[in-house]
Parts: sequence; C-alpha cells; structure tokens
Amino acid sequence: MHSTSILFPLFPYSRSFARLASSGAVAVLLAACASTPSTPVQTPSGSATSARPAPSMPAQAPAGDAAIAQRFASWVADFRATARAQGISEATLRSALDPVQYLPRVIELDRAQPEFTRTVWDYLDNAVTPQRIATGQEKLAQVRAEADAAAARYGVPPAVVVAIWGMESNYGANYGNTPVIDALATLGFEGRREEWARGELIAALKILDSGDIARERMVGSWAGAMGQTQFLPSNFLAYAVDADGDGRRDIWGSMPDVVATTANFLSRSGWQAGMPWGAELRLPAGFDFGRADMAVRQSSAQWAVEGLRTIDGQPLPAFADGSVLLPAGARGPAFLVGPNFRAVLRYNNSINYALAVSLLAQRLGGGPGVQAPWPRDMAALSRSQTIELQNALNQRGFATGTADGVMGPATRDGLRRYQRSVGLPADGYPSAEVLQRLQQP
Repeated sequence: MHSTSILFPLFPYSRSFARLASSGAVAVLLAACASTPSTPVQTPSGSATSARPAPSMPAQAPAGDAAIAQRFASWVADFRATARAQGISEATLRSALDPVQYLPRVIELDRAQPEFTRTVWDYLDNAVTPQRIATGQEKLAQVRAEADAAAARYGVPPAVVVAIWGMESNYGANYGNTPVIDALATLGFEGRREEWARGELIAALKILDSGDIARERMVGSWAGAMGQTQFLPSNFLAYAVDADGDGRRDIWGSMPDVVATTANFLSRSGWQAGMPWGAELRLPAGFDFGRADMAVRQSSAQWAVEGLRTIDGQPLPAFADGSVLLPAGARGPAFLVGPNFRAVLRYNNSINYALAVSLLAQRLGGGPGVQAPWPRDMAALSRSQTIELQNALNQRGFATGTADGVMGPATRDGLRRYQRSVGLPADGYPSAEVLQRLQQP
C-alpha cells in the first residue's frame, strides 16, 4: 500500500495496519503497495490524464488448490447471507460477489512484518523531495478552485489537502489497482481480522449499492484503502462528499470530491481553522526531555515560561494544548505541535507521516523545511533489536510489557525510566547506543 509501508515507524516505533483499522483512522498504505490506477484520473478541466498501460491483475489462487477454493466459496456464501440480512440488494450482491476472487498476495502482504525500520530523516528525505514539492505546487495551482471551495467550507488550507494527496497517491498517479471487494473478502476469509474485514466489506457493498462507484472502478491498496487519498470503505461512508453535485461521491476520478472528502475528514477530526500545525523549536538548557511526549499537553504560554522558543525567534503558535515532539530524540530537531497535527494523526497514526504531511504543506506554501540538523550518524533499530531492547528493559525491572518489537508507549516509558536511572537524557529514543549499554553486564 502506498500507504506507508506495512509497518510504519511512529516515534520511531512501528504502526501496523491492524492498529490503524481498529482505531478507525484512514488507511494510508503508500506507494509500496499501490500501483498505477486502472482508470484515468480526471483533471479539474474534465479531461483525462494521459493514457497509462493497463495494470497487471492481482495474483489469484492457484487453479489446482481446490480445497482453498471450496472453503473460500463457503465463506462467501455465508457472508452473502449476512449482507442480504443487512439490506444489501440482490443486484449488488450478484455484481460484487459472483466474480469475487481469493488473492493470495493480499495475505502475503498482510502477514509481512518488516525487520528493518527507517529513521525519521530517511523517511522525510523520501517523502518531502524537491520533485514532490515542485509537482505539488503545480497540482495546487491546478486544483485551486476546488481546494479553495473546500477551505471555505471546512477550514482546511489547500496546501494541507494537496500534501495528503501527494503522500497518499503521488497526486493521483498511484492509488492501487487491487479490487477492493476481492481484497476485503480475502482478508475476511483468512480470519486474522475477520470481524474488521467483514465490516469493511459490508461498507464497500453499501457504497456499490448507493451507486457511488462501479465494482470494476472500486480499486485501491491490498488492504482496502480506496481512491486518490486512500479511504477505507467505512470512512468513505462517514466522510465522503459529493462536491461536484453529480449524485455520486467519487474519490477516484472527481477532484472536487477528492478534495472535499479529505478536508471533511480533517475538519471532523478536530482541525482548527487558521491555526498552524506547529513550529520548530529551540529548547532551553536543562529541558526535561521526558516531557516531550504527545500525551503531555499545555498552553504555549506555559511552554514559553519554561524557556521554549521557535527556532527563528518568532512567537510560539497560540496553542491551548501544545505538545513537544522529538522525533529523533534529544539530539534531533524539536517541534511544538497542536490540534491540527493531531488531526493529521487521525488520518494516519504515524508521527513520521503527520510530520511529512505538515512539512510538505509548509513547503508547498513557500515555507522552510526543518532547520536543525538530524543526527544522521544514528541508525534505526531493527525489529529484532527492538525486541532485544524490550527484553533487556524488562530484565532490569523497567517493565515494557510483551517484547513485540514495537516502540509503543509502555516501551518508551520503560526506556525513559532506565535513561533517568543512568543519567541519560530521558527522551525515550531507542538508539543502538542505549541498547548496547543495556546489554552490558
């Protein structure tokens, strides 16, 4: 999925799609999983973009695997009865489920657990490139009328919506070609997240039933995220907007609908009109790095009393509940972020992603990138190394819970307590140096 890799570094702990789905956030699995759209994208003027080669079809179950085919057919029959009981029309059931196919590749991708994570600076280097900025500025000009209309209605600046569009599908060039019905049926049949997949599949059938899109055009990532800004079916039902007034909510081919739907999601996720996402900071000497956490919130006035300043000397953004963010630990850049940054996190629960969207939008508007240097000599811990870190912390009495290779809140808390105990900056950042120190007798 494009969506940002299957496991996505957060702080830099990883975020799995399962957590995203369960939290109700939009699925955004970036270009790694998506492929060239199977339908032309309509430009604001109504003309289609240049023709693209027809995408290859997703891998199908081996013809000789009769056992899987039989079990899959049985699962589909059971699901069909459930969907019928929930009011899905017979016409939709026939058009959607009669041709449904089991896609082994979806299961392979769903089960994938990448061993290696990426540092935040490596992620940003690849997400906020000069090319993406230049293309984004061109696209911003092309959709200016639609984006301005959405901004007037929802309070979300055009550059922010275009930045999400760029992150999710490279401005519509790469939003996936996997049939959503087939992907969700395969995930439901496999069973690891059957309840979630069945719910999303019902939502997808409701979209077909309403006439918003035809089955053959309902394509997206392997995990069911759809359209140019990658919405799960349930979120489509909740937030999709028919902004062009044609009676259909089309986030595949209608730019007014794409832009308005994305802005509507952010607005209803707590976006505050006229407020910036955040600002890069210069931290005072002696700052308690343990307080740099999204869970620690206080007013900008309170942070200013503690000596926090913006890196360019401007006043701090006027947040009622700002948080200090250290995405690369004590040695890296610092940021003060507010409610609009948290709204982007609702879109994709990844600090790296939200920072990339915020910085890309800032650059699209002519603003600066990150000013302070990243600690590029530091390497990200692999998943197995993170498990080693968690086991070492647990053994020393700094409980982190189950060692699963994910840097979640419990692991960060345990790491901070250990860092304080040995006189290190308590930033909760899992570096190779702190792992090596933990492993010493």
